[in-house]
Amino acid sequence: MTEPLIRLQHLGVIYQAASGPVEALRDITLDVGRGEFVALVGPSGCGKSTLLKIVSGLHPASSGAAIVNGRKVDRPIAEVGMVFQAPVLLKWRSVLDNVLLPAELAGIDPRRHVERARSLLALVGLGEFGEKRPRELSGGMQQRAALCRALLLDPPLLLMDEPFGALDAMTRDELNLELRRTWQETNKTAIFITHSISEAVYLSDRVVVMSPRPGRITATIDVELGERTEATRQSPAYFDAITAVRRALRGSSPVEVEA
Repeated sequence: MTEPLIRLQHLGVIYQAASGPVEALRDITLDVGRGEFVALVGPSGCGKSTLLKIVSGLHPASSGAAIVNGRKVDRPIAEVGMVFQAPVLLKWRSVLDNVLLPAELAGIDPRRHVERARSLLALVGLGEFGEKRPRELSGGMQQRAALCRALLLDPPLLLMDEPFGALDAMTRDELNLELRRTWQETNKTAIFITHSISEAVYLSDRVVVMSPRPGRITATIDVELGERTEATRQSPAYFDAITAVRRALRGSSPVEVEA
């Protein structure tokens, strides 16, 4: 592994619910190298999204520590781009203005980033759609715009919480290719949550398997597939990695995941 950008050290999270304390995460220890793409898989409710929130500084850990770029995370950090399951584009703004939103929120003159925003849109095949409104784009195109928004300020870290979960299979496969290519060209460190084993294997360098709540890391599977293409999905190594992840999930406990 390359030098870690992210170090999670014995993280634990306990929520205080009306019925009493709920343990969401237990003893999570994980390093993510610079430029690495890591996928998280596990059953619903195992704390995957909570883990991303801790890394980004949006939620405190009850115990342990999250360290990003050598600094302990104790507040929201600036060096992160986030992509969610829904694109969350502002419908009254153009696609270009949606992509420029992080600059405005950071108090930066968005005009300084127009050229970068347009180049990012071109990178994901939306170069001609900058002046369109979100309603004029398909779901997959909206997610591409959301990815551009996350990349606008060139953060070293990209956190994605099931960004393609609501899309049809064909669009999802297409965006997997697009995301992998964009990740390679932008040299980001990425953590990607998904319920799809095949998607996790196709995209990542490593797949991290989590148990049911309280979420624990039960296995990590290295994925050595080289450059991803359409042919990758037919390779024996691809199917071997899928089988390894599926066995790891079944070993932690019965879970509902997609093949």
